[in-house]
Parts: sequence; structure tokens; C-alpha cells
Amino acid sequence: MSNRISIVTISFNQNRFLRTAIESILNQNYENLEYIVVDPGSTDGSQKIIEEYHEKINHIIFDPDEGPADGLNKGFALATGDIFGYLNSDDILYPGTLNKVDKLFSNKSNLDVVSAHGKIINEKNEVSKKIYSHKFDLCQYLYENCILVQQSTFFKSSIFKSVNGFNVKNNISWDGELMLDFCEANAKFKIVQDYWSGFRIYDQSISGSAEYKKKLNADYIRLRRKFGYPEIGGIKKKIKWLTNWLMQPRTLYRRIFATVTSWEF
Repeated sequence: MSNRISIVTISFNQNRFLRTAIESILNQNYENLEYIVVDPGSTDGSQKIIEEYHEKINHIIFDPDEGPADGLNKGFALATGDIFGYLNSDDILYPGTLNKVDKLFSNKSNLDVVSAHGKIINEKNEVSKKIYSHKFDLCQYLYENCILVQQSTFFKSSIFKSVNGFNVKNNISWDGELMLDFCEANAKFKIVQDYWSGFRIYDQSISGSAEYKKKLNADYIRLRRKFGYPEIGGIKKKIKWLTNWLMQPRTLYRRIFATVTSWEF
């Protein structure tokens, strides 16, 4: 029997892409899907779009919340799945992904977190470049050398509950802090050499803004303090960056190959 997979989508005033995000989940054709959508008070018609799918969405939450992390925690509090994942309302999950996720967790019972790669897309769903999940390492993450593509990451509900979910006070990198907490809880991570999601970057997107990057940098400093890592720079930081890539030759090869094949001669 397939794993029950619970997906939470958080929505707030992004009606432009919301329907595409919802349908990318519902069109997975995965038989044991539980879908939860959280919108704390959009004023752009997003809630009307969500209500159009009420027969296919298991739970809809329109209650106010304290930010994205709090909204996700509220969504997952209703989730009954074995495996959890989440998707922002301007991103997409590629067809067949949930069947791949189920197969991986079914074949590897000791896995806690699985991440694949993703693609940066624009307003028209056109791909601008590929992005890569790295072999997860707490130290490398804290020094900004390691990422997991959030949209392509899935985890067991048991590990999520063991760390009490997201830090609701984190309004900038709640996804990264969750992975760090998983690591501290001795979670078993796996990288899959596949592309599972589209991460949308556009003029109005939060992740592409200068203000977001400024806040993210400040949060890295906070997280280094939380986990007891000192501030470093110069040659030490460059050595850590190089070490990170040498530890994952398959991902490095894919990144180099993708860059070379995109060159125009």
C-alpha cells in the first residue's frame, strides 16, 4: 500500500499563480494524497480560487496566523500522512513527483528526508536555470554553502513532529531552520538526481528581492549563534565552499554539464 502523503500549500495574495500551484498538486494522480491549503486573509481573490477546489482539497484553513511558519504548522497539525511536503502558492510540482517520493520512502525505510533538484521558472513557467540540492551538512549550511530545494523536499511526519515543527518566530528562513533541526535530531537525508519542482522567481517575488537577501544574511548570523558556530571569512570560507562541492561529485558534474550545454557557440 502506498504511503499517505500530506501536502500543505500556504497562500497569501498570489492569485496570479495560485491556480497553477494547486493544480500541480491535484494533477499528480497520486491515490493516497491529502491536500491542505492555508490562507490567513488574502484580499486579492485567492480565497475564492481556493474554494473552487473545495471538493478536492481535504482541509482549507482561512484563519489568521503569525506568518508562513505558523501557517504551515497549522496545516500540518491537521495532516495525517506518513510523508509531509509543502508548496508555496507561486511554485509548482512536476508531474509524477509524488509517486517517486512514495517509491523512495517505501524502499528505504530508514530515510527521514528526501530532496531532489528543481528549476527556476518565470511568470510564463519558462525555465531560466536549474537549481541543485546538496548533500546536507549542518556546518556547510550555516556557512551558506549548502541548500535543499524546498519545493523538492519531503520528510517523514515522525521527524517533523519530533522537532515540534517550524520555528514560528522565523519569518525569513523557516524551511532552512527546519532542516537544521532535523539534522540535530539525527535525521537521515538523501539527495535524488532528478528535478521535481519549479521555483518561481519574478519581479514581485519575495525570494528575489534585495530586502529578502538582507534579512536572510541576518538570519544566517542568528542560526550560527544558535548552533554554536563562529563567524568566519576570507580563505576559511572559500575552503569550506570548495570542500562542499568536492563532497558531492555527482551534483557538481550535473551543475557543470548544465552550464556548458547552455553556452552558445
